[in-house]
Amino acid sequence: MLCGSTSCYVHGARLQWYSAMEKIFTGWDGEHLIPEGEGAKRDDSSRDSTKSNDTSSHNSHRKPLDWREFRAFLCDLEKAETASTGSHNKDGAHLNSKPLDLKWAHPISTPENGCVLIATELLDGIRSFERTVVLLLRSGTRNPREGPFGIIINRPLPRRIKDMEPINPNLRTTFAECSLHFGGVLETSTFLLRTEKKTKLPGFEEVVPGLYFGERNSLDDAAGLVKKGVLKPQDVKFFQGYVGWQFDQLRDEIESKGYWHIAACSANLVHGASMEGLWEEILQLMGGDYSELSRKPKQDM
Repeated sequence: MLCGSTSCYVHGARLQWYSAMEKIFTGWDGEHLIPEGEGAKRDDSSRDSTKSNDTSSHNSHRKPLDWREFRAFLCDLEKAETASTGSHNKDGAHLNSKPLDLKWAHPISTPENGCVLIATELLDGIRSFERTVVLLLRSGTRNPREGPFGIIINRPLPRRIKDMEPINPNLRTTFAECSLHFGGVLETSTFLLRTEKKTKLPGFEEVVPGLYFGERNSLDDAAGLVKKGVLKPQDVKFFQGYVGWQFDQLRDEIESKGYWHIAACSANLVHGASMEGLWEEILQLMGGDYSELSRKPKQDM
């Protein structure tokens, strides 16, 4: 099942679904494209040696999808099929297979590493959490020491790192102009690093392809990457505090109390230039009732 509790096998969409799979996993000449997020490599020896160099060159420029983008692509197909129900296109002859936008979001049914938790209207009036978007750095386990935790990503603070008069020399110099964000009510500072998907950052934990996080003890390593030209200072975002739960506590807040909606979204959203309107933007991209929620006025408790 995909996109939470929905399936792409709806309204006679099976032909569209198979056609989409063929377009994603094979080039137009039949060459396989493996999602790079799985770490698999293409076996060039299996290619037909009779194919022209032009065809090979064309396929070499096709950008493979990681598994999250693949799932998002299927969700887009489902939305398109649902929207076209009742139109002249009931036979599934047309396939809306346009590339994914740089910014995308869709609902999912359970928390996972790199998903976002979107505060519902039930948290309106609770100042620390109303209208927040939490990036879940780890979805956690039932081990009390390994519960889910993340950072609020849409609460920028009106100050920069240099305004905090930091002691660390890298904070005073390399990252002096970086912005600061409120990450949560629990102590411990964290930072996010944005990079190209193919660039791996040893020593940092990957949240989703192209997005890593680090803590205070890895700050010098981050500064080293900037000095080497691997990263730019603006690729790093700093957060004061974090949020955390016990495993069953978060599940209860989602399933019983209804405090959070869960979504998967693109790295371009969670590390965008402006984060203040992120709550509304993600809900609108999710569509349907979620889009309606984005337009509701805040409820004062």
